[in-house]
Amino acid sequence: MHIAPFDNRNLPIVDIEDDTVPLNYFNIVKLTKGQAFEYQVPGYETCIAPATGTLDVEVEGFKVEALGGRVEDVWGGEPEGVYVPSGTKALMTCLSDTAEVFVAGAKFDQVLDPFAVRSDEIDLVQYGSDDTKTHRKIKHILGQKQHGKVGRLLVSELFTVGAGGWSGFPSHKHDTDRLPTETRHDETYNFRFKPNFGSGVQMLQREDNKPGEAYHIMDGSTICLDSGYHPCCVLPGYEMYYFTILGGLSQRSLVQHFQPTHADQIETIPGIKDMIAKFK
Repeated sequence: MHIAPFDNRNLPIVDIEDDTVPLNYFNIVKLTKGQAFEYQVPGYETCIAPATGTLDVEVEGFKVEALGGRVEDVWGGEPEGVYVPSGTKALMTCLSDTAEVFVAGAKFDQVLDPFAVRSDEIDLVQYGSDDTKTHRKIKHILGQKQHGKVGRLLVSELFTVGAGGWSGFPSHKHDTDRLPTETRHDETYNFRFKPNFGSGVQMLQREDNKPGEAYHIMDGSTICLDSGYHPCCVLPGYEMYYFTILGGLSQRSLVQHFQPTHADQIETIPGIKDMIAKFK
């Protein structure tokens, strides 16, 4: 499902028990200097991750100062985040002139401990190549390094390297719990383009070798993925970014099932096996 860019007025874009991705939660909070925003999501663990701007964050006594720091856009520095346990109150206060803040969530009942992920703790993986039109890098905010500290939530930022190209290829899906070959993980993206008038296409193929759906994605588009194979691409001459939320049904580690038609390209795209391992 494609949700076109709109002014959500700090209200959830993907709320709890969403019809398409019930395992996910997503909000974008926009603040100006001195403004504060408090939230609490029963039954969902969340992560506060500034797209731009700087925040102080408090999670029921746990305090993080000067989170974030990017100024113009998501290309302007490294991400940071704060893990907020399920159902816990969180307060963010804007220190910069403006801030745009992603709040990512996954369904999980157990209450764990809050913690911060600073820029020097981000787990980076770069893979693909210009020749295969798949060159990209992923910055994991809540990834493999935080395993055991988080219930079901995976949060990352994905960047195309250079202008144009494909992401999410070879095509894969993760809509059915059938271990050890696949897990059920709902997924939500929020896209950005550089320059911001760029755009791209999100494909969604429900069955191998049968026609699927395609969505025209723009700066600020949100995509919710419940089932099917889902590669995406950006127009030549533009860079693409997407904020990624994964919520697992029965476990946090993601097991992707690669589309049989294209699975052989796992062996031809440099570094893709390292990328797969980082979602464990």
